[in-house]
Amino acid sequence: MASFDIETTSDGLFEALVNVNRTAKVVKGGRIFGFYALVVVGDRNGKVGYGRGKARELPNAIRKAMGNARRNLRQIPLKGNTLFYPVTAYFGATKVIMLPAAEGTGVIAGGSMRAVFNVLGVENVLAKCIGSTNPVNALYAVMKGLTNIVDPHDIARKRGKELAELYGWYPRDDQEKE
Repeated sequence: MASFDIETTSDGLFEALVNVNRTAKVVKGGRIFGFYALVVVGDRNGKVGYGRGKARELPNAIRKAMGNARRNLRQIPLKGNTLFYPVTAYFGATKVIMLPAAEGTGVIAGGSMRAVFNVLGVENVLAKCIGSTNPVNALYAVMKGLTNIVDPHDIARKRGKELAELYGWYPRDDQEKE
């Protein structure tokens, strides 16, 4: 299983390096190497962003990716430390399934999905990547699914109804009541 080093920065964001790739261009004089970095950045409180960077040297590629990820930060609605409802998303040949989990389950996910959930602040989730497990496509599919999550309280508020009228259930005491 891949482990991600999550670092804290001075602005309170957590960074995780998801993937590094080395590329080679063959020219008349030999090979020219380049590097590609894929990173995720989050505040562990519902904000997450991803970025890619390419450069001739690895530190420059990582720096470019971090800057890109900081510009891409998005707010994701969460139900405490899990998701509101099951989410399925596709990107290319990758399909990801993300399910909310009970307290104490932990992050059961692999690859780039685990890094996203760690920096996002999700502590209880079940996730599975089906099809291609390419880190780039998996990350894009996870972000696509997470950005499509809508808070049920917002839907009820827009329609001018109570949550129980819309979904046929009442929130428990530990959930928000409006």
